[in-house]
Amino acid sequence: MTENRTHSPLHTILGDLITASHRLTRLAAQATGSSESPAVWRTLSVLTTVGPVRVGELARQSRVSQPTMTKLVQSLDERDWIKRIADVDDHRAWLIAIAPKGTAALLAWRDELTDALEPAFTDLEDDDLAAIARTVEIIQARVAVEVASELTA
Repeated sequence: MTENRTHSPLHTILGDLITASHRLTRLAAQATGSSESPAVWRTLSVLTTVGPVRVGELARQSRVSQPTMTKLVQSLDERDWIKRIADVDDHRAWLIAIAPKGTAALLAWRDELTDALEPAFTDLEDDDLAAIARTVEIIQARVAVEVASELTA
């Protein structure tokens, strides 16, 4: 039996935003024709946002299992998209960081996605474009607060 709940306008908007964001990302990825795993881009994005982390934390942040992340890190290392840094707190462990080639690949992927989507948005009015820009600013600020609190927890 489904519970009938009345949600706040914020709840509804956030749900719609998440759904629209997923659809937008999926459409862009399909339009590029790339066969690269989304986990690769998610992992590089995590490294860009949170900086060097251990494999276990990287797996958690990227929402994959640790064995999957270990394989992914190996693949990214073979491409020189990440680098391993000795963990000064535990000399047996490594921290994983994004390498310049990884940053370049992530930026190229973002440009490819943007190029694929841009035609669908070129006719936006200035007010609509400003609204989207402001929405992005708000989301980035809120996500930055969440990331910072997660890292200090």
